[in-house]
Amino acid sequence: MGIALSQRGLRLAACNAWRSAPLAALSRPTTAAQLLRLRLGPERGRASIVGAASAWTRSLSHSATWATPVPPTTTDPTAAGQAPPPPPGKGQTTKPKPPAGRGVRRLGYLAVGLTIGYLLYEFNTTFRYSVIALIRYSRLMKAVVLDVWDYKTTFAREDRAQAAADGDLSPEERARLRSERKACHSRSAQRIYEALRKNSGIYVKLGQHLGAVHVLPKEWTQAMIPLQDQCFPTPVEDVDAMLRKDLGMGIDDLFIDFEPNPIGVASLAQVHRAVDRRSGRPVAVKVQHAALEEFAAVDLAAVNVAIRFVKHVFPDFEFDWLADEMNEMQPLEMNFRHEAANSLRCRHDFQHLTGKTSMYLPEVLWAEQRCLVMEYIDGSRVDDLAYLKKHKIDRNQVSQELARIFSQMVYINGFFHADPHHGNLLIRPKAQNSSSPFNFDLCLLDHGQYVAIPSDLRVNYAHFWLSLMTPVSEKTIRERKKYARLVGNIEEDMYPYLESAITGRISMDMDEEETPNSLLDEQQPLSRHQKKLQKAILDREGVVADIFELLRTIPRRLLMILKLSDLQRALDNSLATTHGPNRIYLILGQYCAQAIWQSDRENLSDDYHKHGLSLHLFTGFARSWLSYMYYSTMFGTAELGMDIKARLTKVGLWFRGLAKGGFATASQEMAGLGATA
Repeated sequence: MGIALSQRGLRLAACNAWRSAPLAALSRPTTAAQLLRLRLGPERGRASIVGAASAWTRSLSHSATWATPVPPTTTDPTAAGQAPPPPPGKGQTTKPKPPAGRGVRRLGYLAVGLTIGYLLYEFNTTFRYSVIALIRYSRLMKAVVLDVWDYKTTFAREDRAQAAADGDLSPEERARLRSERKACHSRSAQRIYEALRKNSGIYVKLGQHLGAVHVLPKEWTQAMIPLQDQCFPTPVEDVDAMLRKDLGMGIDDLFIDFEPNPIGVASLAQVHRAVDRRSGRPVAVKVQHAALEEFAAVDLAAVNVAIRFVKHVFPDFEFDWLADEMNEMQPLEMNFRHEAANSLRCRHDFQHLTGKTSMYLPEVLWAEQRCLVMEYIDGSRVDDLAYLKKHKIDRNQVSQELARIFSQMVYINGFFHADPHHGNLLIRPKAQNSSSPFNFDLCLLDHGQYVAIPSDLRVNYAHFWLSLMTPVSEKTIRERKKYARLVGNIEEDMYPYLESAITGRISMDMDEEETPNSLLDEQQPLSRHQKKLQKAILDREGVVADIFELLRTIPRRLLMILKLSDLQRALDNSLATTHGPNRIYLILGQYCAQAIWQSDRENLSDDYHKHGLSLHLFTGFARSWLSYMYYSTMFGTAELGMDIKARLTKVGLWFRGLAKGGFATASQEMAGLGATA
């Protein structure tokens, strides 16, 4: 049967077939015959319509003009005639790979980020300093966190051992725990030391403060000793740039023959030798490290954060006293005008002692915020025994003069140099214009750190020292604890720790077997007392916590005096003196007696102007004068005896050296150089 389809009917059939066809099948260009097969099916009049359809078999790829293909909406792969993906583990061996362009883009982003970071670090000063400050802070906090963890685990092991033994540990177990604690101290101190050394700047100053407090565990104080000398110099180009920024003039505008290599490098500054262009005098030029100013505020903040963190974890072991010292002293030390003013005041305080002291202060030519120019001193470190031998300088006299200088500062002037370590003291043969009563001058350097003492603290501290040197009695013991409370703000149970901190010796209340009558009866060397004190720190329960409680409680001014006392003892020990362990106490006692006598006279003078002459005033004056004369005579007589003994000891060393190796060895032994002979 023939069927005639008009062109209009064919189009309608094609349109109806398109509407009912599967959408996936229409995603490709389609002919009219294909559309009809989809609409009518393969079995309905296939032969009849082929001929009729042949009249119009052109492609319908232009069908988008009257119908837009709709993308498939089903997620079933079988709807498009495709096989479903195999289930996981069955035929699927590799995961689909992400587009290759994604990895390339990530590498590109990384390269761009690194490039931008490098350019900012090299050419943006603020960004570079921020990165360096973050690294320094991270280095410090890493060491602090590791130390906290180390101490936590060590203390936990000790607590478990104590609990297992019900508090009754065997000697072997005690020795093991002591060894573990010492090892923990050593590890922790070394971590902090490395962080401070690498960070430099005020971090080195922090380590120097820690090393000067000798009541801390020995492992900590000894670990910090190298920080006195291990400081990194600033390149001379940076020094020149800093001077131009601050003063508008460079090195060549200010100086002649400026030596590029510094003759001394400290934590905050370095010193160069030069010739002042204006005066033509040889000078020492002290310049601050160029980067210190940018890092100081951030570094101080980092130190405070670390200290607060330690306090949070170990409330008994707080270092607030250290943070207070850093926060107060650091800004002052960074201002060299302040240092020049301190030097001028110190010179004025000693002006009346011309011809009676060997102390010499280099003249300051001019000072700015970060640059100080002073007289150049050609000398050596005060503990250079070979230098002393070469110039025939008596090391015992040097030690005694140091004691007189600092006792004058503390007990009479009430204004003292708080950082007199070996690097801040030079000794030289007596200069032609010097008024020294000896054959040497002691030159005091670095006046950035001075402390003023209130009069009541100064006089009460003098009373406390005299009570320690007075033969023991019930009255003396009461006086010791009375003045310890006045100067240290402590209760009676903390007294032994304060006495040990002040004298550097095991307290007379802490060792029942060996109790000397007074400090002047003590014959044991200081080194032996230090060993006893360290043993007590390791052996006795709660000693470390009590020491930190003491450091937290006592006034900050007294803490600085204790630091000065520790530095003085270290100087005396490095000089290998032969006058015995108590010679310095005799000098100190004389200045204490003088301070009390002066204070009493001032008080009596005030009473006289208020109330006039009276019997009470007369008896008070007589009592004070007799006390002063008693101590002066007693100490002076003891000094004479000790000096004679010291000379005889030197003679004995000479004969011992002569017997060992002849005259050269004898000379070495007498000069205290026997170990290097």
